[in-house]
Amino acid sequence: MVLSHAVVGAWALAANHLPTLRVRALWIATVAAQVLVFVQIVLGVLAMQQLPDGVEVADLHMFYGFLCIVSIGIIVSYRQQLEAHRYLLYGFGGLWIMGLAIRAMTLGPFAG
Repeated sequence: MVLSHAVVGAWALAANHLPTLRVRALWIATVAAQVLVFVQIVLGVLAMQQLPDGVEVADLHMFYGFLCIVSIGIIVSYRQQLEAHRYLLYGFGGLWIMGLAIRAMTLGPFAG
């Protein structure tokens, strides 16, 4: 998930300056990267349900996952209003989600 958002974020930022990079494949890759967030969240919830009693998931780890979903919702909801800056929105948005995912990884999944 981190690598996919790094790639699509950098690609969208580059496409803002280089029109030759503005291809349909960018949007396909962006949607795929965003779908990966939801897949990872679902897998995380399923994994949480399998934990033995007494093992807790760190609250901040779950919070950063939730922030990734909210961030995707915000990016998608602003795409019409920021049409002139679409590549900047998706570029910085992709890098933002990458950063949230990296932060969640550095926290570690378990409390205590």
